[in-house]
Amino acid sequence: MNRISALFASATEPILNVYTTAGFPRLEDTMTVLNALQAGGVDIIEVGMPYSDPVADGETIQLSNQAALEQGMSVAHLFEQLKDMRKSITVPVLLMGYINPVLQYGVEAFCAKCAEVGVDGLILPDLPMVEYEASYREIFEKYGLFNILLITPQTNDERIRHIDSVSKGFIYMVSSASTTGAKTGISADQEVYFSRIAAMNLQNPRLIGFGISDHESFVKASKNASGAIIGSAFVKMIAQAKDLSAEIVAFVQSIKGKN
Repeated sequence: MNRISALFASATEPILNVYTTAGFPRLEDTMTVLNALQAGGVDIIEVGMPYSDPVADGETIQLSNQAALEQGMSVAHLFEQLKDMRKSITVPVLLMGYINPVLQYGVEAFCAKCAEVGVDGLILPDLPMVEYEASYREIFEKYGLFNILLITPQTNDERIRHIDSVSKGFIYMVSSASTTGAKTGISADQEVYFSRIAAMNLQNPRLIGFGISDHESFVKASKNASGAIIGSAFVKMIAQAKDLSAEIVAFVQSIKGKN
């Protein structure tokens, strides 16, 4: 069983997925960050593949992408960093990024490398679902990779049902139409949206992302989903961290209300 499916099947508490930019704050920090996230009690790690035009991301993550690229991060170097990942990391790991670097690497070669290093799934926001179904679904499935699809408040019910039918693992439920980090907290309008989706009784669990930044917003989001995703708040914290590993552990535990 894919680690993502196993997690959702066994989880007894809200699931916390934390996004981190590969090669940030320093180029060779990637595995240090992953190990500290796991030590803190994170349930899923989402590793961002730095890209020069991360259109879904706000300033915080854009700047981390730029810094990582300037320090020499690439898809090939990321795979090199992750080659022994499964010697220490047991939680599910996702790669998040944009389709262009994947196409440049070669889709099948990329998926094969993901399987080799122990990646469980991909989040590619600019990969059209129709293109995924027509050209790439068989390749993803061949290598046991889940393609995590996104829905937003503007996604109509018919499309949500279709996304649900082709999804495995979970659905990434974007909390608002803004970029990452643009808003924090959960508004009344967002809670109405969350309730609407919950009432659809989808077959896949959902994690809520965008605007989750602390224990309060994590708990509130998790009332309407299986858990939540934190990105910008974490990237902002590690950018300023003095003791990287210790501060990551403390951050994760604070989100989960464990300290």
